[in-house]
Amino acid sequence: MTPQNELRLLPWSGPGGKPCYLSTDDSGGYMSRLADNIEAVQLGVAAQLVEQVSAVLGDRDAGQDDMRRMLTELTGALRDVLRVATSRGHLLAVSEPQSTALLR
Repeated sequence: MTPQNELRLLPWSGPGGKPCYLSTDDSGGYMSRLADNIEAVQLGVAAQLVEQVSAVLGDRDAGQDDMRRMLTELTGALRDVLRVATSRGHLLAVSEPQSTALLR
């Protein structure tokens, strides 16, 4: 098991919207791979939504319902992307001292 400061924030929430964490020494384990795959899907959905939002914004006939739906979807995607960025940033920060020490 990894120490407390090396827990990985997972790309999904637990009961009540609370964050879920993974503690493991195996970055290639089932749960790590599952989290990696879900993060990849979330980032892909966000990229697709950016294109769709651009199209809707360029459509003068787009109604208020279209805009509201796109903002709702974009907000969810942004929340997912922020979670991925937070998780990956934490993992980089935790591993950085070790890699810096190896360079010396």
